[in-house]
Amino acid sequence: AEISLGRGVPENERGLNMGKLIVIEGTDGSGKSTQFELLAARLEREGRTFHRLRFPRYDQPSSALIRMYLGGDFGTDPEAVNAYAASTFYAVDRYASYVQDWRQAYEAGDLFLSDRYTTSNAVHQGGKVAAGERTAFFRWLYDLEYNRMELPRPDLVVLLDMPTELSEQLLRRREVDTHTQADIHEQDRAYLTRCRETAREAAAHYGWSLVSCARDGQLRTVEDIHEELYALVRRTLET
Repeated sequence: AEISLGRGVPENERGLNMGKLIVIEGTDGSGKSTQFELLAARLEREGRTFHRLRFPRYDQPSSALIRMYLGGDFGTDPEAVNAYAASTFYAVDRYASYVQDWRQAYEAGDLFLSDRYTTSNAVHQGGKVAAGERTAFFRWLYDLEYNRMELPRPDLVVLLDMPTELSEQLLRRREVDTHTQADIHEQDRAYLTRCRETAREAAAHYGWSLVSCARDGQLRTVEDIHEELYALVRRTLET
């Protein structure tokens, strides 16, 4: 049987006082951060109390290997570091965050919204793994982060599914608008294409909720996407 992340942890495993964790996931250029902020603002207007999480934490020492990796120190091709090695870089950063910053509040029952999470390893590193070996990678990843490292399992993962050709347009526009240079992932179209394919496979494997960012080859409006995403979150919060 496949393991479902989207449905969270059974109550007898979570404990009665554990918090809730909602994750917004998506490939590069999917508008993930925009949707995260819209959701947070709406929950604030409703008077809900919650904490925000963002990964990776580039300003923290625990992300040192991630910064080196994305900066090309280990090779300018994303394939230079295999999926298993690279996944550990990101997992360590999340572990440090959980233990140092938010474990106590989570165990006390608080609500958390996360912009990326363990799910990003499945999306971005899984794309490096041959198609026939991805299920084994997904299982290894689940065991590493949730069983071995004991990180909380999400109650809801929403994957923003963006066609690669549209995400590329948004990434190039962001570079111009922010006067920044894309990292080695964002510059590699073949890699972005594989990540989208892998993200959809991961969603099916783990039981994530998928929200399409385009319809009939055209981008949906930000507001339209938000309403679909919010409906999923509301149902989770009401259970």
